[in-house]
Amino acid sequence: MRYFLEIAYHGKNYYGWQRQPDAISVQEVVEDALSKLLRTEVNITGAGRTDTGVHAKQLFAHFDVDFLADVKQLKYRLNSFLPKDISVQDVFEVTPKAHARFDATQREYEYWITLEKSPFLNGLAYLLRKNPNMDLMNKAAEILFQYHDFQCFSRTKTDVKTYHCTIKKANWEQKGSKLVFTIAADRFLRNMVRAIVGTMLEIGYEKMTLEDFHTVIQHKNRSNAGASAPAHGLYLTKVIYPESIKIKQ
Repeated sequence: MRYFLEIAYHGKNYYGWQRQPDAISVQEVVEDALSKLLRTEVNITGAGRTDTGVHAKQLFAHFDVDFLADVKQLKYRLNSFLPKDISVQDVFEVTPKAHARFDATQREYEYWITLEKSPFLNGLAYLLRKNPNMDLMNKAAEILFQYHDFQCFSRTKTDVKTYHCTIKKANWEQKGSKLVFTIAADRFLRNMVRAIVGTMLEIGYEKMTLEDFHTVIQHKNRSNAGASAPAHGLYLTKVIYPESIKIKQ
């Protein structure tokens, strides 16, 4: 039988989601906890890979096991096993071929920037000393809808077959002293959101024009885009699936 886990985590202490040969990852910690509780080796497959230091408010992963008599009890026991910076929000049965990565129809990220030093956002938002021009950055966000090939924002050494993504949402909001960039798409490339944010900040500080932004995307060269924003400001916030994959209890 196949089950989905809904997971949230603070990424500071981990080298991303995916299991690494010589570094601690969120996947490794969750797999080890599941294996101990179920007394069998359990492998989990996540909806995607978050980089070192990136956080997740919602990430789904699937695993296979013969039978779970009480999924609510498993959630409770898992959370008692897991460290404080990882939590399981839900466990539920799905159809046998449901896939946490390939069945996801939309993913959403937020990037947090703080304009004031705050002990409550330390390690959770990128601190800037100077306000960028939000109007210009929102105009840049609108430009993203005109394109599908985002090779210019992708990590250079990657094994993807296509750089095409369909952007479904992209906007900046100011909430007090915090700036939040929200972006949703059918899929994302590695480092894509952080590269977009870093490039938009160049526009916000008027080091790059909106016309330059068009050119960067059209030329498909990562070196022409801005530096990636720091990982600790990035959150995977939502992953959407068809309702049909969930088995109704």
